[in-house]
Amino acid sequence: MRTIWMLAAVLLVGGCGTEVASKGAPPPATPVPTGKATGGPIPTPPPKVCPASGAQVSVGPVEAALGHRAVVLTVTNCRPEALTLKGYPAVVVLDYWRKPLGTTVAHESSYMAIDPGPERLRLAKGQTALAVVAWSNTVAAGPDPVTGQFLKVAASNGDAQAVWPVVTDLGTTGKLEVTAWARKLKT
Repeated sequence: MRTIWMLAAVLLVGGCGTEVASKGAPPPATPVPTGKATGGPIPTPPPKVCPASGAQVSVGPVEAALGHRAVVLTVTNCRPEALTLKGYPAVVVLDYWRKPLGTTVAHESSYMAIDPGPERLRLAKGQTALAVVAWSNTVAAGPDPVTGQFLKVAASNGDAQAVWPVVTDLGTTGKLEVTAWARKLKT
């Protein structure tokens, strides 16, 4: 009988605290960037406004493949006059507080898309061109993994920029690969 009482006592003591443990730790006092946008209202894409340049840029959903990620950028000519593009979109990764992260932007092919190289494109009203922004979620020894919460994008340097809610889990690479604008994507 004594053994049964001791076993019962051990089980009771062993079960203590399970309710507290199952609730988890309290949330941090300040927002911490994670794999998804956090805190406050859910970020929404910017309103569709035709910038003075006529180059209206939109960002598609994140596509994933074997630790690689990409979004397709679409630029639409929203003005009556023709729009001429040549080169690469301007892209900046922002953190939770919408501050630029120290990322490298390379104009090159990636696992997700082939860079066609810059060529002159003339877009009539309503016509579009595409580019791909890609990154790898590779984690290696060295700096801490980096996760951006937003992308600031423009058709080219000097154009009006729009901020889009795009989670970029860059791992420790700190690098984006961006293709040039093209009428069709090469993959």
